[in-house]
This record gives sequence, C-alpha cells and structure tokens, in this order.
Amino acid sequence: MQGHPGGDAHTRYLIELSFLPPGSRWLDMGAGDGQALEILEEEGFSAVGIDLSPRSLRVERGDFLRTPYETGSFDGVLSQCSFYVSGNVPLALTEAARLLRKGGKLVFSDVTEDVVVLLNQVRAAGFAVRHLEDLTDQWKQHYLEALWREEVSCPPVKGKISYVLFVCERM
Repeated sequence: MQGHPGGDAHTRYLIELSFLPPGSRWLDMGAGDGQALEILEEEGFSAVGIDLSPRSLRVERGDFLRTPYETGSFDGVLSQCSFYVSGNVPLALTEAARLLRKGGKLVFSDVTEDVVVLLNQVRAAGFAVRHLEDLTDQWKQHYLEALWREEVSCPPVKGKISYVLFVCERM
C-alpha cells in the first residue's frame, strides 16, 4: 500500500497544526518518496528526511530509530504511517524527543492497536499532547482502496485498529 490516508492534503494539515513559523527546521521520520519534504519546502521550511528504504534521492538512507542527527537539532518532526511499522514505537518517540529542541513539535499519524497505550508512550517520551484526532474511518477507506488496487502486501493485524493523528510539544 503506497502513501497514507489523505495524501498531500493530510500532510499539509499536519504541518499547519504544528503552528511552526516558516524557516523552521523539520525532519521527516520515515520519509519514503520525499513528497512531504517537497511540501515542507514549498511552505518555506528547511527539511530533511530519513528512511530505511528511501524512494527518492532527496531522502537519506538510515534508521530513524537511531539517527545521526544532533540532539535538539530540529524544530519539527513529521511522521506518517511509520512509527508502528518500525516495530518499536516507544523508541521512535524517544528518538523524536531527542531530536527536537524544547518546545519543538512532533506531528504524526499512524495506526495503533490501543490509543491509550500510545498516548501513554507519547507522554513517557517527554511530550505534551496538544491535539489528538481519530481518523480511523479515513484509514479504513484508504486500506479498502489499496486492497481493491491489489497494493496491500500483508493483511492488517488481528483485532481493532485505530488510525490517529497527534500533535505533541517537546517539554
């Protein structure tokens, strides 16, 4: 399944919810094809992206669970549909917190098997949640369309899945 629910409009919405001013420095954790980097730059931000399997020359090859970047070197961190598939959501959140300056924003959307557990993991990593939105219906539609196009390579996990959007501030 390529992309994420909502496409570019969703990416722009996440960026808007950060309330970061143009010129802020962003990292896209799980940047894939680099589309979010293009959007960030169009909006006047400085942006870099990292991914285990980059699909663009704009995206650096690397593990976002253990990045080469200095502590506090970003104003914003963006991640879409990446933390869950990393296999270690708490470590992804901890790394995002390390990379952000105090007051920096983490904006992400992802699937989760338990929203309360994810909320607690976000707080344990040093973030205050400023906005939380349930977009499960939008994700279901996206997933069904991917099934129809035969783009899904693995079935969803068993049980209830939610797709949520978080805006967090590094404390």
